[in-house]
Amino acid sequence: MVMSIRMASPLPLIFLLMIYEVSGADWGVSYSHSQICALKNSSVTIYCTYTYPTGHQIKKNFWTKTLFKDNAEPPDLSEDPGYSQRLQYLGDKQENCTIRLSHVTQKDSQMYYFRFITEKDKWTGKPGVSLTVTDLQVESPERVTEGQNVSLTCKSSCALTDRATYAWYRNSQPLTERRDRNNQLLLQSVRREDAGRYSCAVQEHNLTSPEVQLNVTFEPSSVSVSIISPSGEIVEGDSVTLSCSSDSNPTAEISWFKEGTFVGSGSIYSISKISSDHSGEYKCKSRNNHGEKYSDAVTLNVMCELMIV
Repeated sequence: MVMSIRMASPLPLIFLLMIYEVSGADWGVSYSHSQICALKNSSVTIYCTYTYPTGHQIKKNFWTKTLFKDNAEPPDLSEDPGYSQRLQYLGDKQENCTIRLSHVTQKDSQMYYFRFITEKDKWTGKPGVSLTVTDLQVESPERVTEGQNVSLTCKSSCALTDRATYAWYRNSQPLTERRDRNNQLLLQSVRREDAGRYSCAVQEHNLTSPEVQLNVTFEPSSVSVSIISPSGEIVEGDSVTLSCSSDSNPTAEISWFKEGTFVGSGSIYSISKISSDHSGEYKCKSRNNHGEKYSDAVTLNVMCELMIV
């Protein structure tokens, strides 16, 4: 008995070569990071290596941020006016495709790909490297009450790839005391002196966040009464003006009392054509939503006007 064996038609040689060269292990691009988060105005280094089969000669290699679906060649970043002065190749271009991109802005937040061309084929390192450029923002409560603990956070839109050491400023002056933890500034038992404009920065980077105002509220203190006029002894018929001052946040409401009886409100208390009936002890009370405090008493002694007949 004779058996016949039917052989399948061989694949075209060109197709076999295409499978080997494009999908073979000898072709490849390796990136140190698939995602990079960098600060605005900083320099970004994208570490990259690539391989290709022995016997191939590199005709061209370049970085691009645009991939076309058709056979059109993507643009070379080094020929882009927006990149040409900021893009620097650090590698030897034979196996090392590392680059540095300086003075990055949010417009540079893109996907980046390394591509190389030999006399026989082409290769693009996909999926590429995603670069996100971020600025800094201080996250803080608008107000806090004196004595409470408060935490301020230096935030970015993505987690910074490089290890960051943060610096803090109040009213544009560096905070030298070490009260920070990672990207947070911890204010324990906050004082009224801690109020001000806060900003943050990453050390060794020329980027500072916008300032945010921290408002510390507290009950009235240092309440006192002073006699504005007259400057000397008080005689019947004079006009007398008293002033009440206090330290408080928010601004306190002021009330006036004579011998414990309410007589007026406002930071200024005036008596026109004073008489002996106005003699006595005067106090003011300073009050806000955190508390109230009385001043010490001020005594008014009204002298009778001397009549000469």
